[in-house]
Amino acid sequence: MSRLLLDSCVWGGTRTELATAGQDVVWAGDWANDPGDEELLARAYAERRILVTLDKDFGQLAVMKGLPHAGIVRLVDIAAERQADMCLQVLARHESELLAGAIVTAEIHRVRIRPADATS
Repeated sequence: MSRLLLDSCVWGGTRTELATAGQDVVWAGDWANDPGDEELLARAYAERRILVTLDKDFGQLAVMKGLPHAGIVRLVDIAAERQADMCLQVLARHESELLAGAIVTAEIHRVRIRPADATS
């Protein structure tokens, strides 16, 4: 089981599908207010949750600003109904790297990994 924080831009149905698959999932879309990217990343880190997003800004915050994180998965051009499946595939193959602080960019036919030591 992975601990995940889904950005509000991730389809809400993804949360349900991931929870059904046994993941511990929090979706920012359930919150009354959007805390902003930096706060969302800080919450994920404080709760030791892998952040799942469609937004490239989180990688920039981690790499350029050096903000701490507990792993980031960025889904690129993944249809809403396929987001949970792609998350599960990424977790099955790269969870240990994510937990070590990697950034994973997942596209339909390609996955790129920026290891933790390359994010600082």
